[in-house]
Amino acid sequence: MNYINQTLIHHFLEESARKFPDKTALIHEDIRASYNHINMCANQLAHWLIDKGIKKGDRIVLILENSLEYVVSYYGVLKTGAVAVPLSSDLKPDGLKPLLGELEPALIISSKRFERLLKASNIPDFNISALIIKDSVLKWPAISFPIIDWDEIIINENNSENVHNYDSSIKDADLASIVYTSGSTGTPKGVMLSHRNIVSNTHSICQYLQLTEKDIQMVVLPFFYVMGKSLLNTHFAAGGTVIINNKFAFPATVINQMIEENVTGFSGVPSTYAYLLHRSPLKKFRDKLTFLRYCSQAGGHMAKQIKTELRQVLPDHTKIYIMYGATEASARLTYLEPDRFEEKIDSIGQSISGVSVKILDEKGTDVPEGQTGELVGAGPNIMQGYWRDKEGTEKVLDQNGYHTGDLGFQDEQGFIYISGRRDNLLKVGGHRINPQEVEDALITTGQVLETAVIGVPDKLLGNKMIVVAVPMNEDCTENLIMSLCSEKLPKYKMPGEIKLVRSLPKNTSGKIDKKILTARYA
Repeated sequence: MNYINQTLIHHFLEESARKFPDKTALIHEDIRASYNHINMCANQLAHWLIDKGIKKGDRIVLILENSLEYVVSYYGVLKTGAVAVPLSSDLKPDGLKPLLGELEPALIISSKRFERLLKASNIPDFNISALIIKDSVLKWPAISFPIIDWDEIIINENNSENVHNYDSSIKDADLASIVYTSGSTGTPKGVMLSHRNIVSNTHSICQYLQLTEKDIQMVVLPFFYVMGKSLLNTHFAAGGTVIINNKFAFPATVINQMIEENVTGFSGVPSTYAYLLHRSPLKKFRDKLTFLRYCSQAGGHMAKQIKTELRQVLPDHTKIYIMYGATEASARLTYLEPDRFEEKIDSIGQSISGVSVKILDEKGTDVPEGQTGELVGAGPNIMQGYWRDKEGTEKVLDQNGYHTGDLGFQDEQGFIYISGRRDNLLKVGGHRINPQEVEDALITTGQVLETAVIGVPDKLLGNKMIVVAVPMNEDCTENLIMSLCSEKLPKYKMPGEIKLVRSLPKNTSGKIDKKILTARYA
């Protein structure tokens, strides 16, 4: 597909609506929405927002689960020149209030599912001009702004043919979205992404995944998460179809829908694939996934054991893309070509088109191949900075690019390997231990579904290493795992304690939340 006319994010939708007006762009439960319908609804919202005084640069907060309303809101906001700020659907009032305080949003768009959250967060304190709610169910006290029903803005499709694409003075360098990091390594930060950041990265992803209008993507990741948003943008850029399934807690329903809808692409984080392998009928339905062209994985390190099992269970024709990126990079920095999957199974691949990833030492100098340094990314996809956080921005952005905080090395062929995080090593009894290495060893025992290694303060050792794991079956015991670990790890890397639990806490992007675990066991 020729992307020459896609210089702004909402052009993904507008161009596909022009080329494929009646094609199904979005499937969600009983909803099957065409590109033309979604674009007209987004135009209606954009015109309404502009009539209400929304101007270029205003922040508009979206608190919605994946839905047609989310997609319309996202592209509709961008059409006005305002800044789309998607927030986690898992926030509590104590988490939402500080974000609203630093964002100073002009308006909030949400649904009845989050109405109690908004009410408990005292949103009148934040001087918004309006609150748009889909299917409002609560009675609000006297407040200084109107509560608008979504359906009052998005009218019947037959009455909206005169609502055209809004022609504004938006530039590709303008701020388009503020996307908050998951906070897995600290306080969530508002990553400022321009239209150019996201458009350039979207086109690069479309290129290496070879996406076309024939592709149908199953989406189980939330759109407020940068990887989930990239699934939406890439498939709308290519003119494909996006299927929303918010019921991954019941993975069999996801697989059944993939078969029914002839899904060509599936994407997930490591825990997504761990549960597909061991808590779903994926292996049983292997031969029915005849249209599944590829699966892609990002969102953190995935153990070699899981990769190997996934290759055995997926159909032979299904390609596996291992990917690496960051919110600060608009989603993606590297990918591993499927043809090199088995040969370079521990690698995150090489830089995507238009992006460079270097391995640098503390002085900003390239390290020789095989030696460890920090991964630093550069390109048009790298963020503008953190919202209202000059100090935080200066810590990670310099003349070399974005400092990821991840440590790694390159082999003689230029393939990159992650060895851990600069700030994530555990010092136990004088030894510096990489938790990732211990977690991988635990997975290879075949006894645990997923695991996390944390350190808690210890007077003798400095830190005590604790393993928290979800057992594969009821026969698994702490002693069994400890015994198997002793065959794979040197004594100084052995965990001090093992805790078996039903599930591990995760943030809404599906990553294991080690902060919660550390607080729980400290």
